[in-house]
Amino acid sequence: MRQVRSIWNGAISFGLVSIPIKLVNATESHSVSFRQIHTEDGGRIRYRKVCELEDREVAQAEIGKAYEDADGTMIPITDEDLAQLPIPTAKTIEIVAFVPADRIDPLQMDAAYYLSANGVPAAKPYTLLREALKRSRKVAIAKYALRGRERLGMLRVVDDVIAMHGLLWPDEIRVPEGVAPDTSVTVSDKELDLADALMDTLGEVDLADLHDDYREAVEEMITAKASGERPADSPSPAPSGKVLDLMAALEKSVRDAQESRGTEPAGARTAAKAEVTPISSRATPKQTTARKSTSKTTKKTATAKKTAASTSSAKKSTQSAKKTAAKKAAPTKKATPRKRTA
Repeated sequence: MRQVRSIWNGAISFGLVSIPIKLVNATESHSVSFRQIHTEDGGRIRYRKVCELEDREVAQAEIGKAYEDADGTMIPITDEDLAQLPIPTAKTIEIVAFVPADRIDPLQMDAAYYLSANGVPAAKPYTLLREALKRSRKVAIAKYALRGRERLGMLRVVDDVIAMHGLLWPDEIRVPEGVAPDTSVTVSDKELDLADALMDTLGEVDLADLHDDYREAVEEMITAKASGERPADSPSPAPSGKVLDLMAALEKSVRDAQESRGTEPAGARTAAKAEVTPISSRATPKQTTARKSTSKTTKKTATAKKTAASTSSAKKSTQSAKKTAAKKAAPTKKATPRKRTA
């Protein structure tokens, strides 16, 4: 990873062990940023910081912080005031517990940071905490102060680095009251089977293969306009019929997903065909077909027997004729006359 400027320096407090660390951002935005302009002449629109009392623009070095009271009174707050607060997390990430990772609700997840060991002496305790987290298969819950407020964090291991996710406080998560459908509905097993088939057909994906199509389209459009070309027209969305029932939508979704991937998993095929082809519409095989086949087989067998018998008779006749011809061809002995006696 290329060197990233640290946004906070402090230490991890792990019992009596202190680990000097630097906090760096773990994420970065690749969104295309725009400037505000005056549409009539293209001039930049800038926001200037003006003092209301003096009606003049002030520099950043002259700007401080204040708390506005209920009556509108401004109470100045300095960085020194905040630094002297009696809390241990002013410059420390204080670990308070270790819990299984599934105990953390993803709704609490906020910004992500990498914790880098700050200096050679920090390498050993840093590695100790990292390996302890790996072996325990748990995450550390910690409290820390950043940008003027105390926050909650979760420490976990990413490759060989300790990462920290900022967490929202539990009371900052809204209760999903009134969000779920207020109408009682029943989902059938067939609908669930088709939903499972659709999920199986869509399958899994490697998140590394996904990319921001919108950002790429914006960049191509900017490049075209900068070179004086006309931006490409966006493709028209494919027309889709109005879906009148959930089953039809599920069946069509399964078929479309199968066609787009060129596959048809066994689970999807069974579920889809079981719904598309009702049992009542299947043709019942006729028994006469079997009888006809049996009759034909019997006739063929009888014919074969007759043919065999005829062949045997012909063979016998041929043998008899050969014997008769042989007898005729043999030489005939002359009869010896008897002598008469006187």
